[in-house]
Amino acid sequence: IGRTLAAEGAFGSLESVKAVSEIYTPVSGQVIQVNRSLEDFPEKVNDDPYGNGWMIQIQVTDTSETSKLMSALDYAGYIQEESKSSP
Repeated sequence: IGRTLAAEGAFGSLESVKAVSEIYTPVSGQVIQVNRSLEDFPEKVNDDPYGNGWMIQIQVTDTSETSKLMSALDYAGYIQEESKSSP
């Protein structure tokens, strides 16, 4: 809490059986809350990403950056298209 993040900067990592991947923030801002329950129940990220699986909350410092974000529906379409093009 209190850390300032830059848009597209890494703020953490996710570890799976096969890999560790960085997690990036889509907008600049200051961390105002961290979901500590993920330390004991990391599966919430997959099980309930729009509910109890949130990672951090930030106070956005440049609201113009939000115009670049996709809606959940747009993102679902993007993922579907990407999965079609991958081997």
